Amino acid sequence: MALMSRMTNRSILLIIKIVHTLIWLFFNVVIFYMLYAVSMDKIDRWLWIGYGLLTGEILALISCRFFCPLTLLARRYAGTSTPEKDNFDIFLPLWLARYNKHIYGSILGLIMVLTVYRLLT
Repeated sequence: MALMSRMTNRSILLIIKIVHTLIWLFFNVVIFYMLYAVSMDKIDRWLWIGYGLLTGEILALISCRFFCPLTLLARRYAGTSTPEKDNFDIFLPLWLARYNKHIYGSILGLIMVLTVYRLLT
């Protein structure tokens, strides 16, 4: 806690951006593994672990009114006004940060449809 009190808001925001980006990359690996698994009819425990991880992520988003908890934390350190750029808290291009939930929500929807298809055939 003493270290945090000596750090500037800019330094804390940088750490949040790095952590947020690493978590985003981790969930990309999870989602694309899941897409690979259902595309190749490889229904295994890793697919179900992926569903569990994504369920946790979705619950975290729902509990924070569809904002990432790290975004809410980053707002505390971003200055006096709420940041207007969608990528102020993560190292992503603006367009990807803006449409992230739409893009990955669509991919997750496809994964779910393919999972049901694979289980029924």
